[in-house]
Amino acid sequence: MYHHSGNMARQTAGSGTGLLEPVAPATDAILFQRCTWCGTAMYHRLLCPVCQCGDLRTERSEGVGTVRHSTVVHRNTPVARNVSLIELTEGFVVRGRVMGPPAAIHSGDRVRMSTVKDPVRGEPVFQLLDEPYRAWH
Repeated sequence: MYHHSGNMARQTAGSGTGLLEPVAPATDAILFQRCTWCGTAMYHRLLCPVCQCGDLRTERSEGVGTVRHSTVVHRNTPVARNVSLIELTEGFVVRGRVMGPPAAIHSGDRVRMSTVKDPVRGEPVFQLLDEPYRAWH
């Protein structure tokens, strides 16, 4: 049975045992889980979505990925912002924001994680790696 204790905790980096320790200060890296049985990478899961194994180890992402989907959001915010799904090179997808004009972010754009976090939602913030050549599109 699951019991929420109210304390924030995370899995120990590199641990395959699933031991929990208090959250460390925020860093500029994304921690994700990898299934020790089938090797599937995932973000914030308790069980592997492929094989349902609970033996997950925590790894650190390089923070480089590709925009898979981006939406411009206008509600509950003073200015328009984008909400994007980023597929990182390690093979998992994370929701975040890409810096720049919201309408200029497109699927396929290469991004790198920034050291800032979204102050409202606490999600990772990414920046474009290459300026897209959209003049002839």
